[in-house]
Amino acid sequence: MEDKQYMEYVHANAQKSNHIVTLVWAFLVGGVICCIGQGFGDLFKFALPNWEKSKIAALVSMTMIFLGSFFTGLGIYDKLGAKAGGGSIVPITGFANSVVSPAMEFNKEGIVLGMMAKMFVVAGPIIVAGTVSSVVAGLIYWIIGLFN
Repeated sequence: MEDKQYMEYVHANAQKSNHIVTLVWAFLVGGVICCIGQGFGDLFKFALPNWEKSKIAALVSMTMIFLGSFFTGLGIYDKLGAKAGGGSIVPITGFANSVVSPAMEFNKEGIVLGMMAKMFVVAGPIIVAGTVSSVVAGLIYWIIGLFN
C-alpha cells in the first residue's frame, strides 16, 4: 500500500473528533484537578498554621499523588482520562496514574517480574529525561560559574 492510499484509508476509517470539545474538557478537568490541589493547600495552611510552606507543598503533593493512585485503582481515573485527555495527564495526579496503571496491569505476572519491573514503563522515560536534562543544565551553569 502506498503512502497516498494509506492516508486515504486512514482518513476514511479514523474516528472523527471534535477538537474544540476535547480542548474544553482538557482545560476544565485539568483546572479542576489543580483547584482541588490548591484547596488542599489552603486547608492544610489553615489546619497547620505553624508549618513551613515547603512542608505544606510536600503534603499537598503527597495527597494528590495518593488520590491519583487511589482513583486509578478504582478505575475512575481512566474513565476521567478518556473524557478529559491531556487535562488529566498534566497535573501530578496524571504522573501517579502513569505509575499505578502499568503496575496493576502487570501484577498478574508476579510482584518482582510483573508489577515492580513494569511499574515505570510509562513514567520511567520521563523521569530519566528530567534527571538527565537537569544534570546537563547544572553542568552548564557550573561551567559558566568557573569563568565568572
